[in-house]
This record gives sequence, C-alpha cells and structure tokens, in this order.
Amino acid sequence: MTDQATAAEADIPGKPTSASRTTLSHIMTHNDTNLLGTVHGGVIMKLVDDAAGAVAGRHSGGPAVTASMDEMAFLEPVRVGDLVHVKAQVNWTGRTSMEVGVRVLAERWNESTPATQVGSAYLVFAAVDADGKPRRVPPVLPETEKDKRRYQEAQIRRTHRLARRREIMELREKRVAEGLED
Repeated sequence: MTDQATAAEADIPGKPTSASRTTLSHIMTHNDTNLLGTVHGGVIMKLVDDAAGAVAGRHSGGPAVTASMDEMAFLEPVRVGDLVHVKAQVNWTGRTSMEVGVRVLAERWNESTPATQVGSAYLVFAAVDADGKPRRVPPVLPETEKDKRRYQEAQIRRTHRLARRREIMELREKRVAEGLED
C-alpha cells in the first residue's frame, strides 16, 4: 500500500449514527416455532444478524461479515402472530470493525398496543473487500446523548472482549508449555 493510499484511508469522513440506522420488521408464523410453540430463538437471531449486517454494510459502504455476537438476551417469548421489529445501529467503529447494537421489539399483529422489547444483542462486524481482506470503515459520529452513551458502552465491551481473548490465549499458551494438549 502506498503512503498516499494510507493517508487517504486515514481521512475517511465520519458518518452520523442515523445514516445507517435501520428497522427490519417480520410477522412470525407457525414456520418460526420451536417445540414449545413459541418463536425459535434461532429465528430471532437470524433476524438480528440480518438487520445488523444491513447496518454494517450501509455504514462501511460495502460488504461486512459477522465477527462475533455478544450478549444476545431473550427478554420475553415471541409468539406466532407477533410483528417483530429489529432495530439496529452502529454504536462504535474501529479501524476495520464496528459494533452494531440491536433491539428486538414485538407487538400483536391485530392489536394497537405498544411494542415491547423482547430481546437485544451486540454484534461485531468486520468490513471486507472483494478478496475478503479487512478494509477501513468510516468513524461513527454519535448524534444524541443516547448515541454517545452507546458509544462509550461499546468501548467498554470492546475492552472486555479483547481482555477475555488475551486471557484465553495466555491460558492456552501456558497449557501448551506445560505439555497439556486440548
């Protein structure tokens, strides 16, 4: 890579949080149920990944792949006939990765009651080029106080992810040095 290309990448203009924020809505049917008759968690997780992927691709201006999913929380069961809304936005960006926060809401398809939060998750996406190699992403520009809080919380989650990974790698190296194999 040339010095000019590196300088150009360093000057990628930021994008406001609202530029890539999206909502994916889907009505749940019998095809989505588990053995208990409620919507299968994997169905919700796929919707979460789909919405987060759309946001990551929009923000980064191209392909982005799921690197990890943190803290997928199922707060309430989702039922057949629920209209599920998956709201996603970029909370934080690094050089080539970004954290996307997702809220899952559900409401009865035939009622006018407010939607209730039924789940949440944080996903990390890596932007990739046509060869699957990491590429730079624009910085996210938090707009509201809520966006700023989410940005700060995302930095804490990143610190914890990196610390956890480092500790696991150190433990594995120690076990190998002691002659213990997994």
